[in-house]
Amino acid sequence: MKDKLFSIPPVKQFEFDEGVASVFDDMAIRSIPYYSEVLRLNVDFSLNALKSNTYVYDLGCSTGNFLLELSNKFEDESIQLKGIDNSTAMIERARLKAKAYGKKIDFIHQNFLEYQIQNACVITANYTIQFIRPIQRNLLIKKIFEGLCDGGIFIMSEKITTNDKVLDKQMIDRYHLYKKEQGYTQNEITTKREALENVLIPYSLEENFEMLKNAGFKSVEILFKWINFTTLIARKN
Repeated sequence: MKDKLFSIPPVKQFEFDEGVASVFDDMAIRSIPYYSEVLRLNVDFSLNALKSNTYVYDLGCSTGNFLLELSNKFEDESIQLKGIDNSTAMIERARLKAKAYGKKIDFIHQNFLEYQIQNACVITANYTIQFIRPIQRNLLIKKIFEGLCDGGIFIMSEKITTNDKVLDKQMIDRYHLYKKEQGYTQNEITTKREALENVLIPYSLEENFEMLKNAGFKSVEILFKWINFTTLIARKN
């Protein structure tokens, strides 16, 4: 279904409800630059870290795109795939997809801030940490670090900001041009931005690096970057 949610002003802040879930796949592809390519990078680098008798967690799994794609690439049944999301509508769609494709993936309706992460070879969070209140982020990243086995990786994709206000505005303007190129109107772009205000709170690249390092990760690298979107990979040595 095509994303037309913001063709009229919303009456509430942005949330991952039934309306968003119903158009999420279209929204992601048209709103997140190189979304499909970033998911493929997630899959490729996850394959390098897979280890028998461990877990792969996707935090904020939405409709399950990453785990469904990853499940096509390996056959070790001792590796368990778990997608966690606090949106009932997202989890329902992820489960329907898994059933349709005959995939054994555990999609769990729960707040991943409260979920016990353990013995993980891979943990991903694609465009989800930015929705966590800043006061909770450091504790979450620490929990992620502690939940990884040695050699495990954490892949985090985020919308970011920069401390240079001139460049930051130029980056936002270029991103809005990207959205126009995907068929969104200026009204839709403005309305969605207003709905996301104080809901999506981006960190700078430096702040994300510092957060990962403070949690215990010694190896942190940029896996992908396009203007004000980036994907980081952190490995537990």
